[in-house]
Amino acid sequence: MPSFNAQAEQCRWIFGYGSLMWQPGFCCLQARPARLSGYHRRLSVYSYHYRGTPEKPGLVLGLDRGGSCKGLAFHISDGDWKDTLALVRKREMITGIYREIIKQVYLEGEDQPVVAVTYAVNQSHGQYAAPQSPLKTMVLVNQGHGQSGSCSDYVRNTIAHLRSMHIHDPGLEQLAPFLKLSVSVNR
Repeated sequence: MPSFNAQAEQCRWIFGYGSLMWQPGFCCLQARPARLSGYHRRLSVYSYHYRGTPEKPGLVLGLDRGGSCKGLAFHISDGDWKDTLALVRKREMITGIYREIIKQVYLEGEDQPVVAVTYAVNQSHGQYAAPQSPLKTMVLVNQGHGQSGSCSDYVRNTIAHLRSMHIHDPGLEQLAPFLKLSVSVNR
């Protein structure tokens, strides 16, 4: 059973590092480029629901320990916070692979951080995927297809959106030659 962080009720920011950046599913006052320290973006979650099945899992992104991660921070209005947080929790906490954490993130061009809710991978969960070779990663990405579509589309869209935001993610970029990527992204 997923556990929620009680401090999340007081936040008004959500940090997105994967599909939340290009498909948030909620309204916000603003979306700002931001950086989170202490975690990095990695294909570290076996997807059994959205981008794969238990029999043929895909791989989706999680925040794993170490490094830093550039993404988007979404500022949510007071009136929309409760419903938005419930929606994001339903989306992210479906199997308990993610831990809801509260962290300081630095908005691009700002010196003072904001406090945001985000979702880090739970390394002790059965869906945690330890680091593996690019070949093994691509096997999982190519085989995965779930309720939200193919895993390869998910990775392709994420890389394209990161590029459109001028974010270079070395781990995902090493997979790019194996995916057909469009040059531009419509927002």
